[in-house]
Amino acid sequence: MSNEVLAKPLWQLTTGEFLSLLKENNGEPEVNQEEKPQKHYVYGLRGLAKVFDCSLPTANRIKKSGKINGAITQIGRKIIIDADMALQLASGEKKKKRWGS
Repeated sequence: MSNEVLAKPLWQLTTGEFLSLLKENNGEPEVNQEEKPQKHYVYGLRGLAKVFDCSLPTANRIKKSGKINGAITQIGRKIIIDADMALQLASGEKKKKRWGS
């Protein structure tokens, strides 16, 4: 496609010019955005219990142990946990214990 067509505003293109632009791009818009991985957050001890598939008292012990402090943000009584990071930190601690024994 010529630079003349590319310089036109979209509303000034003819139907033929618009369709030829679509064919050149296979019908997909040119967007160069890298998809960022979605963070998975859970809230409260109940959310932490679901992540580790354990009881509420066990989730409370995990939180109080300090092993996953890097994944926890607490503002007052509200607890926000990055689930992926919590699992990563917890599995890292297990590996250290296993190999350190």
